[in-house]
Amino acid sequence: MVDQCLRLDAFIPFRLSVTSNLVSETIASAYQALFGLSIPEWRLITVIAEEDGTTQQLIARRTRMDKVSVSRASIALAERGLIERRPHASDRRSQSVHLTKSGRELYAAVAPKALELERRIFERFDSADVASFSKMLLQVQEATLALRDNV
Repeated sequence: MVDQCLRLDAFIPFRLSVTSNLVSETIASAYQALFGLSIPEWRLITVIAEEDGTTQQLIARRTRMDKVSVSRASIALAERGLIERRPHASDRRSQSVHLTKSGRELYAAVAPKALELERRIFERFDSADVASFSKMLLQVQEATLALRDNV
């Protein structure tokens, strides 16, 4: 007979969630102390740096954050003069978001720190294992999206 008892510490979705939360909390404390940024705020800064002129809806979709978190982060960043919102060229109901000069300067400071934190988290692992892990995470994401679409 197969053991059907769910044990959280052996349940991979639970381990992924706990690990993700731990990494996010660690990064959040560093970004708050160094830059005064919350996790949603630094995610917005980074996405906008990569995709200038994107919309809040696309940021929510890409980061998997809820629309309220994206909106609050956007308001806070705009109030700090780090981003600006402009009417979207092709969708009047939407606004495009852009980094200001101060926002670009902040991103230039945040990006190296993010890469340093990533390096410190994974420095004890073989580079081939890290590459394999990264590939597997993408595959888990794709499989989860496919499963969600068929549930």
